[in-house]
Amino acid sequence: MTGYALFLGCTIPARQPNYELSGRKALARLGIELVDLANMTCCAPPPVQSIDFETSLSIAAYNICLAEEADLNMITLCTGCFESLAMTNAMLKENEKLREDVNRILSKAGKEFQGSKEVKHYLQVLKDDVGVERIKQSVSKPLSNLKVASFSGCHLLRPSELLKFDDPERPRIFDDLIEALGAKSIEYRNKLKCCGGLLRGYADDLALKIAREKLVNTTKAGADCISTLCPFCFLTLDMGQLMIKSKFQEEYNMPVLHYAELLSLALGIDPKELALEFHKIRVDRVLYKIG
Repeated sequence: MTGYALFLGCTIPARQPNYELSGRKALARLGIELVDLANMTCCAPPPVQSIDFETSLSIAAYNICLAEEADLNMITLCTGCFESLAMTNAMLKENEKLREDVNRILSKAGKEFQGSKEVKHYLQVLKDDVGVERIKQSVSKPLSNLKVASFSGCHLLRPSELLKFDDPERPRIFDDLIEALGAKSIEYRNKLKCCGGLLRGYADDLALKIAREKLVNTTKAGADCISTLCPFCFLTLDMGQLMIKSKFQEEYNMPVLHYAELLSLALGIDPKELALEFHKIRVDRVLYKIG
């Protein structure tokens, strides 16, 4: 069994136990051991980077140091956490001066970044460690009646020169993994466009309009559901539908599921074990189509 240090971040344990449950259960079924390390802290996402870049790198590097000390590569479920941690890991490995500056800060906490481990999003682990063919063979409940609109969000693919996850203009990994479950990954207008989530609290009306566009486009394309990888994209498109109904008097009832939830269902995990009641938009029609 392959082991990884699990980095859960802030949003998932605070607001989305459904994501954590499905991630843990699905990866365990596929032979990936998740190790919880003590004293993990925030990943220092882009808003923190914009305030003090060196401090943000030091906070992210502190978490990577914990994985290095445990002799484990790191896995994230959140794309924002992946961007922060993987970007920090790449920059500190490549830039000796920056690494020295960050290690000077880390030394106050008794840590030193070595650059000996990798930070991976769980889709990378599924693709590289498990493999698409093994996932197909592990599916006990194919999602063959389901049309899925994939939405990877912004932080999984960019900055592409540091993250090196997929082609940022024509990504395929997420869609291939959806289709490995037997579902059809559909195309829709402005598929790679932001959900508007990071504008919430600053320009709420604009954020809602951008989220609404995503719902309009996926509905017109005939999607049965949207699949996300980012807890913030999930909030924006799931809970956001209640706000859109109030603001625009439009009701979409478009189920939004994390890929880990679709994967768990396809692996035959009982929906009752996945805390699906935490969804604001009910997923009953998806469960019905799966059978």
